[in-house]
Amino acid sequence: MPLPQEMRFVDLKSFGTPEVMAIGRRPLPVPGEGQVLVRAAAIGVNRPDIAQRQGSYPPPKDASPILGLELSGEIVAVGPDVTDHAVGDKVCGLANGGAYAEYCLLPSGQILPFPKGYDAVQAAALPETFFTVWANLFQMAGLTEGETVLIHGGTSGIGTTAIQLARAFGAEVYATAGSPKKCEACERLGAKRAINYRSEDFAEVIRAETGQGVDIILDMIGAAYFERNLASLAKDGCLSIIAFLGGAVAEKINLSPIMVKRLTVTGSTMRPRTTEEKRAIRDDLLAEVWPLLEAGTVAPVVHKVFAFEDVVAAHRLLEDGSHIGKIMLTV
Repeated sequence: MPLPQEMRFVDLKSFGTPEVMAIGRRPLPVPGEGQVLVRAAAIGVNRPDIAQRQGSYPPPKDASPILGLELSGEIVAVGPDVTDHAVGDKVCGLANGGAYAEYCLLPSGQILPFPKGYDAVQAAALPETFFTVWANLFQMAGLTEGETVLIHGGTSGIGTTAIQLARAFGAEVYATAGSPKKCEACERLGAKRAINYRSEDFAEVIRAETGQGVDIILDMIGAAYFERNLASLAKDGCLSIIAFLGGAVAEKINLSPIMVKRLTVTGSTMRPRTTEEKRAIRDDLLAEVWPLLEAGTVAPVVHKVFAFEDVVAAHRLLEDGSHIGKIMLTV
């Protein structure tokens, strides 16, 4: 069956509120070297999409300007040098951009098969959060069995993934969340103790619970939590920063705990990483995490699924912050 010449996509004509997005039409992209073209079945909605829509997270120069970083679907065309994937394969993958569309180009090294038993929505809920958590919590911060970890934003897509993976690999997990209901969700996912940041000081709770602090903190808040994060780390601990929802500039911060406790502060974003770096993360996920997904030890938490045409409503819900887990689109 021949491919259509055009596809629908989410057109971002200007930066601003969710209402600036509309469904448009444009020609299908053509896969080049190392790329495959995927017909989308489901698409993940993520915080970086909001940042790009607002104008604060521009795509890399070689990436599609269309919103969207993850999707699942069927390969319908492959680049001239692609030998490890074929037309007809059902895959999910991490896009460098362009996922908010009926068809999307993906680098072949950023593609994974559907875990056994998974449908398109479940598969599309995996790439962005699992790539991010694996790279930051395991590759960079080096989380190992027996260590303690604090996950901020425990009911976000990142948070629900991080809690489950840390627990699955033998860590003791603490998490922060913004309501009793969300704290209960964190504990159901495997957190030993969830901390309601609206009514409790997480640094005081961590000191009381652990005595010496945690080994690793995965933080998406940034400046607003920086000093308390340092106070919450044990000796030789690591603070891994992945976002700045609480600001990127910290002033009048006491940095002495970094020296006294021999702390490491690190951070990264996924999008600027090289193709080779993302392929290495993909390979680790296939070897270490996909068996856990297929065994049911770990699973994506999907809060709500919207039709592709309802992308504005999906962004509103993500910005509202009342969700637990992932927000998805189906095509």
